[in-house]
Amino acid sequence: MKGTLGLLLFIALAMLSWGVYGPVLREGQMGMHGSSLRPFICVGLAYFLIAVLAPGILLRARGEAGRWTTSGIVWSLAAGAAGALGALGIILALAFRGSPLYVMPLVFGGAPVVNTFLTMYWGKSYKQVNSIFIAGLILVIVGAVTVLVFRPQTHAPAEKVTAEQEPAAAAAPAADPTLAHRAVDRFLVFLFTAMTALCWGVYGPTLHRGQTAMAGSRLRPFICVGLAYFLIAVLVPVLLLARWEEPGEFTIGGSVWSFLGGAAGAAGALGIIMAFTFGGKPIFVMPLVFGGAPVINTVVCVVQAGNYDQLHPLFFAGLIVVVAGAVTVLVFAPKPGAHAAPPAESEP
Repeated sequence: MKGTLGLLLFIALAMLSWGVYGPVLREGQMGMHGSSLRPFICVGLAYFLIAVLAPGILLRARGEAGRWTTSGIVWSLAAGAAGALGALGIILALAFRGSPLYVMPLVFGGAPVVNTFLTMYWGKSYKQVNSIFIAGLILVIVGAVTVLVFRPQTHAPAEKVTAEQEPAAAAAPAADPTLAHRAVDRFLVFLFTAMTALCWGVYGPTLHRGQTAMAGSRLRPFICVGLAYFLIAVLVPVLLLARWEEPGEFTIGGSVWSFLGGAAGAAGALGIIMAFTFGGKPIFVMPLVFGGAPVINTVVCVVQAGNYDQLHPLFFAGLIVVVAGAVTVLVFAPKPGAHAAPPAESEP
């Protein structure tokens, strides 16, 4: 009973944390006046604190089963890099006027598909593809298209043209580039959303390889993930800001919200790892998380924006279809055959 309670608790933690990730990060970005690199830095700092310092102290004080290995470090760093690039994709999608209301469901619908195909590739299980799995893929595609077509419309803010700009705007030629700009922004939103779905789909299988190579250690791969985030989301953006004056600025409110967004992402990753520790299996843990997170995300976004009147019933239908397809893909994905246990290696 205690193990089951812990399992459900950590599944709920991952579901809730990843569900609020997009809306919270959006608040941080708006608080920094549209900056992209500054919120990214705050996300990286949150990961460094939660995924490097805290686990490092625990590992040194209490120890843990498993060991450091070269291959485990490389795979875990690669997983962290994929996670960090996915976080950057979310920030850039939001920067180009994407809304968490439809960006996050598309990410949570696409990532399981990428995860499944990568697992099939590494497990050589293509011959086990079944019709239900194919149907799940079709549901994800149909649901994603429906979500995009019937998504709530966003409007450009009224302060876009200031009083000082009005004379210049009046003297501008009749040709209005607004439609072209919106088309470019829309393309970039979908591009960065796809980038995040790809990166976060790669994250799970890659991290599992790192964890396996470290003899099942939990804290060591988590530390490597945090180090990759620190490198990609803190050091690189800081160097870029030193040479490129990006619009926006650090603010207390924006920094706090962005840090909370990073903390939510790290808490979700920790929840997944701890769910596996309490006996959870990916076959039902990941469908619950990927199925529940978009629902929480949608509720938070609607309450946050108060745009109830813009929600079309077919948008909700598409959201449900995406979730159902993602869960179907995960549950009915071809499973690799059992392999013999590798011989025990001596301690380095």
